[in-house]
Amino acid sequence: MTFLLISLALIVLLAFLLIRIFNQFVKNKNFVKDAWSNIDVALKRRYDLIPNLVETVKGYAKHEKSTLENVIQARNAAMQVPQGDINAQIKAENELQRSLRSIFALGEAYPDLKANANYLDLQQKLNEIEENLERSRRYYNGTVRENNTYGESFPGVLFAGMFNYQHFDFFETDEESKGNIKVNFS
Repeated sequence: MTFLLISLALIVLLAFLLIRIFNQFVKNKNFVKDAWSNIDVALKRRYDLIPNLVETVKGYAKHEKSTLENVIQARNAAMQVPQGDINAQIKAENELQRSLRSIFALGEAYPDLKANANYLDLQQKLNEIEENLERSRRYYNGTVRENNTYGESFPGVLFAGMFNYQHFDFFETDEESKGNIKVNFS
């Protein structure tokens, strides 16, 4: 009888432990998705702003067509990433970030454009969006760190496969985006 009670107690304890581990996986994944939704809102605002910025620059930088086309292509590629594919979205956003930096480098090369009120307003709005993205990115990366650490450490690693653990990538600026943008008017 005692053996049966001890066995039953161990089974109940194991069940509670498994429920706790499962709930932690669900909680971590939901925190990551919530953090990503904050980024997603800012990205949509950025997508809406980019065509206006490109049109403003077009009037001043007629022979910079390829730079402007690259920005639009990067925007369209980022918008076409399937919903929920966070890791692919991060890669697309890094490409878009690089192309946006090149359009602001054009602003430096054209004094009339740099003084244009519409351009300055669009640049200010984009800067606000980028600051919001930076704050959201920090929060997202914190939730990703928690998720990934739990799924890769004990006891989570033992049950990761059983509970469909999902590893998420950090949303970091890639090395290519950290370099200086060079504008060449050959």
